[in-house]
Amino acid sequence: MDFKTLKSEAEREWKALQNLQQPLIQIGLGTCGKAAGAEEVYCAAQKTLQQIGQPGRFMEVGCIGMCYLEPLLAVRKPHGPFVYFGKLDAEKTEKILVSFLRDDDLLKEWAVCTLGEETIDGIPRFEELPMIKPQIRIALRNCGLIDPEDIKHYIARGGYEGLRKALGMHPEEVIREIKASGLRGRGGAGFPTGLKWELAGKAPDPTKYIICNADEGDPGAFMDRSLLEGDPHSVLEGMLIGAYAIGCQEGYIYIRAEYPLAIKRLETAIKQMNQYGLLGQNILGRPFRFQLRIKEGAGAFVCGEETALMASIEGGRGMPRPRPPFPAIQGLWGKPTNINNVETLANIPAILTQGASWFAGFGTEKSKGTKTFSLAGKVKRTGLIEVPLGIRLGEIINQIGGGVPKGKKLKAVQTGGPSGGCIPFDLLDLPVDYESLTAAGSIMGSGGLVVMDEDTCMVDIPRYFLTFTSEESCGKCLPCRLGTRQMLDILNDICAGQGYPEDIALLENINETVQKGALCGLGQTAPNPVRTTLRYFRPEYEAHIVNKKCPAGICKPLFHYAIDVEKCNGCGVCARKCPVRAVRGDKKKPHSIEQDQCTKCATCYEVCKFQAVLVC
Repeated sequence: MDFKTLKSEAEREWKALQNLQQPLIQIGLGTCGKAAGAEEVYCAAQKTLQQIGQPGRFMEVGCIGMCYLEPLLAVRKPHGPFVYFGKLDAEKTEKILVSFLRDDDLLKEWAVCTLGEETIDGIPRFEELPMIKPQIRIALRNCGLIDPEDIKHYIARGGYEGLRKALGMHPEEVIREIKASGLRGRGGAGFPTGLKWELAGKAPDPTKYIICNADEGDPGAFMDRSLLEGDPHSVLEGMLIGAYAIGCQEGYIYIRAEYPLAIKRLETAIKQMNQYGLLGQNILGRPFRFQLRIKEGAGAFVCGEETALMASIEGGRGMPRPRPPFPAIQGLWGKPTNINNVETLANIPAILTQGASWFAGFGTEKSKGTKTFSLAGKVKRTGLIEVPLGIRLGEIINQIGGGVPKGKKLKAVQTGGPSGGCIPFDLLDLPVDYESLTAAGSIMGSGGLVVMDEDTCMVDIPRYFLTFTSEESCGKCLPCRLGTRQMLDILNDICAGQGYPEDIALLENINETVQKGALCGLGQTAPNPVRTTLRYFRPEYEAHIVNKKCPAGICKPLFHYAIDVEKCNGCGVCARKCPVRAVRGDKKKPHSIEQDQCTKCATCYEVCKFQAVLVC
């Protein structure tokens, strides 16, 4: 089947789906949805329709971004919009479907939003939700809206039009278009994508490779996973365009094995591409051939680094090597190799289709376009977001994220994952772009964004991240192997109340040594959490070292819980919830805590509604 026929068939099927004369039910079955119980909701929905004798069609989709509402289900009756319902279980799902489909009662109080041209009074539109309104969805344009395992859905929404346009251009024209768009690598370093392609394209060796780096390993990051689960063809189309531009015929997707759903959907997508002639020889009738392979990684964080990733594909241990030579000159199997991350590639088809100037119209002068973030931590609305670069940090946290829950105060935001930095609350006006984050001591990274409230210890946080990076260090270079370990030992001592005033200067010296001496990005950026917390939260270090106190009440050797008898009304909730029965007291009389029994689990502190439990 040629592409014109395939596209015509895809559009016809997509139109039929839009005009379906029976209910259409979409269920988010990405990893976030499944973890929240979406499969149970899916079964309950099928069972309910059978029970009420209502015909309907089910459609699995990826994450639409509102992870805090998972499991999510959208129901569309003929000639109406999709109506989204969230935080579902089997019982709630049954009630909604029976009421909406059989009794024609929408149950508006449970509806989250509508999506489509039609509207329903009293229910906001998807685009009007505070979490969605500031977003611009380019890389995520199809996530949550199409069946990721149906290539015709992707094609009907404009998929592979970017490839078709690219194949009608000279490879150098494609590279010029990407350079003009200003797209920079979304994997962390922010290197200009068009320039990277140009270097690989000019390499004289006729055998070249293109690699998609899907080795997402940052704690709290799930952008690449969600994108691959929700719209794998956008990434694969970006790879084909890149391959044509630099002149290569073979590519690899390097993805960690702990992403089984993403791997399954990539395998399905590649099978469909082979079926419809989008891989192999004479793609789209042009003299262009290309093949794709999936390489499953074992989950080593260092394999996100380009040279370590290539060593892993070659069958060796995933360890970095010094650069130069850069991969564009001498990469996989010693051949010129171009490596882009998942989000970078997903932007490529949209740039080819919409034009470089359209993409460059978003963002700032030096940071063009949009960026996806996994918004996590102490924020009301967690999820997957995509915003124009240059947006203020406060807008992401307060408008999109809804602010900090439970009336707590915002303390800091960690950007860039374990190698990023902690930005304090008083920098909420900071524009989120490559330059501004670097100036603030942090990095863009791949897009992890973790919000921290007042109960977060800013000495314990870098200790946590250094525990991760020191364990993930491959050990090849001494500054990383020993430096991260020594920094972690010092932080352990400080959190245990065994720190010394000179430890702060020692930490700063080791930070600089590791940053300048480490072989690869893991070691070079590992000190960032320590450096930024020393820069913005030094008094907390001093409180741990000099006063032997943890102001946030996290470092257990440095505090104890006590009850303020003036505030305690003897409600007894803390006593009932205490797992070790350390809270004592008569009803309606002030309670007390037996210190020798208390495990400092914080249960009493968290359940007290009268702020009568003190951290001393």
